[in-house]
Amino acid sequence: MQTNEDVSAPLSRRTALGFAAAALTMGATRALAADGHEGMDHSQMDHSTMDHSKMDHSAMDHSMHGTKHKAVIDTASACIAKGEVCIAHCIDLMKGGDTAMADCMKTVSAMMPMCAALVRLAALDYKRLKELAAVCKDVCADCEAECKKHADKHAVCKACMDSCTACIKECKALLDA
Repeated sequence: MQTNEDVSAPLSRRTALGFAAAALTMGATRALAADGHEGMDHSQMDHSTMDHSKMDHSAMDHSMHGTKHKAVIDTASACIAKGEVCIAHCIDLMKGGDTAMADCMKTVSAMMPMCAALVRLAALDYKRLKELAAVCKDVCADCEAECKKHADKHAVCKACMDSCTACIKECKALLDA
């Protein structure tokens, strides 16, 4: 049995996927922060000598940062966060012998990296965003259906289900736009 203190144990695939999802989410956040600066001519700036702490960032127009697909980014990010909690809950239940959660873990484990990719492509307004949104919508629907089986017994499953429902709605809106 692996404990939290056993740092020499190998990294599980589930944990690695969780780290990957978190890394993708952080990368999308950075992409959102950089959005809107493409019109600036940075080639003539020597950033190595700049003291950014003295810059007045309030004068810069940041009004369009990430707003184009904000709802998609927010709902997909919520799916990832709720999915992480759901996976941890499923693991705890399975430790107690409740194997009914295996399919739930499987669909949540598929949903999280899909939503992470959706966050990234939405933040970048990437040309294949709609194609990925169509697949992500279906994967979230699978997760939603599986979580629904447990939603009455487990608040964590209901929260994951609700986040998938919201993400499906935003994916449909994106596809219809």
